[in-house]
Amino acid sequence: MKEKTLDVVLSGLSDKNIRFEDLRKLVKSLGFNERIKGDHHIFSKSGVVEIMNLQPLRDGKAKPYQVKQVRNSVLQYKLREESGNA
Repeated sequence: MKEKTLDVVLSGLSDKNIRFEDLRKLVKSLGFNERIKGDHHIFSKSGVVEIMNLQPLRDGKAKPYQVKQVRNSVLQYKLREESGNA
């Protein structure tokens, strides 16, 4: 499931159609630590300079610019899913 989400995120063709929960699980599987403040899910990872602040839209989807931010981090830092992270 996360692998499919990663493929869709990397394709850049469906940024408007990614479910927030799928994006959240993907980012966690890439080894990011999550803090939650209200509806802000703040992700950080050792070795990654940028901090990702993701919030869901009312319809449960991820914001397209935040999907792009995740894609750019995956590509820039050559991130891969880590086993044992959900």
